[in-house]
Amino acid sequence: MEITPQCVVALTWSLQDTLGEVLDELKEPVEFLVGGEDLLARVEEALQGHVPGDQLDLHLEPEEAFGDYDEQLVFLESRSLFPAELEEGMTFEGLPAGAHPDAPKDLIYTVTEIYPDHVVVDGNHPLAGIAIRLHLKVEQVREATEEEIGRGSAGTGFFKVQRAAPDGGLLH
Repeated sequence: MEITPQCVVALTWSLQDTLGEVLDELKEPVEFLVGGEDLLARVEEALQGHVPGDQLDLHLEPEEAFGDYDEQLVFLESRSLFPAELEEGMTFEGLPAGAHPDAPKDLIYTVTEIYPDHVVVDGNHPLAGIAIRLHLKVEQVREATEEEIGRGSAGTGFFKVQRAAPDGGLLH
């Protein structure tokens, strides 16, 4: 079966920065809905018409991937707003009550620095501002179910909601 909108594609990949450092690697196939919210638009575009066994190499500039880095999404917040057990790399969906009122509520914030009285949190995607190289392999293609089409996802959504591992490990 050929990749078209509203199908599910199982992919493996290696995601690298432009210096060749591996940022993420999927060795086991993961399913994504093409035509939903699971994949970046540029990736979906490149996959169209491909079949299982095909391999693609893509170079994505920040604006095609995770956006430019926005310094206005970095906030200095009171340490008292956060749990006692706090480590750099931890993530929070939105900021706690009492945080900066202009901070967007729908972002995932990563703790980047911890001071005795303050915490620095960053609402940028961990790969914002970075051009990436993506080596994809199409493992399988199938028709999407009505449920997958209805929710706009095959359930994995790697590119939809990203969280860095607290230990700085890979993203999935």
